[in-house]
Amino acid sequence: MTVPVWFLMLPGVMTLDITGPAETLKLAAGAFSLHYIGPEERVVTSTDMVVSHIEPLPDSIPAGSLMIVPGVADSGVAFDTPQAVAARHWLMRMQPAIHAREIMLVCICSGAVLAARCGLMNGVQCTTHHNVIHRLKAAEPGAIVKENRIFVEDRGIWTSAGITAGIDLALHLIHRLCGSQQALHVAREMVVYFRRSGDDPQLSPWLRYRNHLHPAIHRAQDLLILHPEQAWPLAQIAANVHVSARHLARLFRQYLGISVREYHEQLRLAQAQQHLQQGEGMEKAALSAGFSSSRQLRRASARWAPQLTR
Repeated sequence: MTVPVWFLMLPGVMTLDITGPAETLKLAAGAFSLHYIGPEERVVTSTDMVVSHIEPLPDSIPAGSLMIVPGVADSGVAFDTPQAVAARHWLMRMQPAIHAREIMLVCICSGAVLAARCGLMNGVQCTTHHNVIHRLKAAEPGAIVKENRIFVEDRGIWTSAGITAGIDLALHLIHRLCGSQQALHVAREMVVYFRRSGDDPQLSPWLRYRNHLHPAIHRAQDLLILHPEQAWPLAQIAANVHVSARHLARLFRQYLGISVREYHEQLRLAQAQQHLQQGEGMEKAALSAGFSSSRQLRRASARWAPQLTR
């Protein structure tokens, strides 16, 4: 069965908020049919690309559809235009079907702000781009806003952070609706790493272990990801995220199931692999990623090979 997907098109829409998820879903072997709808037949996107032949806003959309609300270049202005007002009124008419989970609402980047202004985020866990978190909170004080998340799902409403997070979310939806093998095929076709959730296999340590809500762990992960090649004593990491070293070690074990050192080693392995793919020799790649030698890199690869290749 083909899943209908409806992209809500407004002036100033972020180009990659549309093309990223659209290309991802299109690669899923015909599992999705894409439609572009809006108040006007033609819009100019954030990159001055002109998109035309946009279908009018329908009176209804079929049950089982995905409704994708992309972000815009300036949500402080673009969501107050006449076109955005018309879109808000239309989304409000869709609200019963969304809350009944007949339609799955998917908001990319600042699209969550538009949905919030339609009353769709009251009591809903959600997220958005870090630069517009304040607008999301102001648009719906009753929203349960999660910061520093790639994407969030609550009762059939999906929201994601900025731009490329829409691709992560689209891959997750393919996994949810079409199965893990199809999601894996699309991710490899696109040559991207992708985020999964729970106990599902994951391909990228850059995005691995991020399905939690603890801000101290997120800060530590962000610190290590920024410079994985550096030597990061546990005490130094803990000082940067304002917790004790003992507490940080306990948090990693509790929420991620691995130690801080093990997480750091996986990041170094990923960085070394990138250097190898760029044609560097084993010794140079090892040193660039922070390993003391190619021998240490090989040992680390052997330790993590089952987890990184499954």
